[in-house]
Amino acid sequence: MAPDKKAATISNVTFVRPAKFYLSGFSNIPHVTYFYIFLCFVYIMPVVGNVLLLSVIFLVKTLHTPKYMIVFNLALTDLCGSTAVIPKVLDTFLFDNRYIVYEACLSYMFFVVFFLSVQSWTLVTMAYDRFIAICFPLRYHSIVTKPAIAAMLLLVWVAILSLISCMVGLLDRLSFCGSLVIQNFFCDHGPTFRLACNDTSLNYMMAWVVFIVIICLPRILIALTYVCFAIALSRIASHKERVKALKTCTSHLILVAIFYLPLLGTNIAAVTSSLHPNSRMINSALTHTIPSLLNPIIYSLKTEEVLNSVKKLYKNNRLRKITLSSKGSPS
Repeated sequence: MAPDKKAATISNVTFVRPAKFYLSGFSNIPHVTYFYIFLCFVYIMPVVGNVLLLSVIFLVKTLHTPKYMIVFNLALTDLCGSTAVIPKVLDTFLFDNRYIVYEACLSYMFFVVFFLSVQSWTLVTMAYDRFIAICFPLRYHSIVTKPAIAAMLLLVWVAILSLISCMVGLLDRLSFCGSLVIQNFFCDHGPTFRLACNDTSLNYMMAWVVFIVIICLPRILIALTYVCFAIALSRIASHKERVKALKTCTSHLILVAIFYLPLLGTNIAAVTSSLHPNSRMINSALTHTIPSLLNPIIYSLKTEEVLNSVKKLYKNNRLRKITLSSKGSPS
């Protein structure tokens, strides 16, 4: 049974607005329910990990530095991004609520793409921080200040908010008079605008603009910073100093690889060949969940400052409990 449609006449042009879209999800995959249950567990772990990381950065004053402002922003967007995707996926497919209201679909699309985009540019901001630390170490504290990083992060949020709002807003000019079945597990931009039966050239162009701004440009900027790292490291005579400088970049390199490789692979395959919808959806699902799962682990286990801060919080909390219990006990 096809979703309902409703027509609206604007300036003598009839637009067919669907009351609802239908999310098809995965097709012909046996035991797909186990994958959705896996996503549920994968969601719980990032929530716990990112909330813990956010709490540690917020509570420990020694971590109130420009570097950890960026880490805080990444953890926040990881948490919001996975929350925007996974609960709705579970509600849609585990409880078979595959119909989604037109307006809700556009909102769903906006939040998923928005937080993914902020994550991408947060990694660029992180690369900038490492670039100044390695290439201009003596000027680091005068260049990378709290106001400077706050301004950069605010610019990222505002610019991406404007771009994604424009991308999603342009869908409202489309007329959906044919199929209303979105071949994905969420309201993805490409599969949605391709269902329209009027001119989608502007939407297609906007999809490319978003792809360049969110995927290509950040990768180019990050690659350029690492070229500068390599030049700076080649000028360091001491092997010990080189290793020390490299260690400051390993966490960021891992984050970049985890985030961009699946995303880039999916988009290249979609452009250059006929990618099966199931392959696209599995890759997309993992792209939205795995970075959020691994980012707090990487920054908790590979960063000595965070580990020491967690230990310090644990010791202070334990001492507080001992003090309270001693005060409460009868003399």
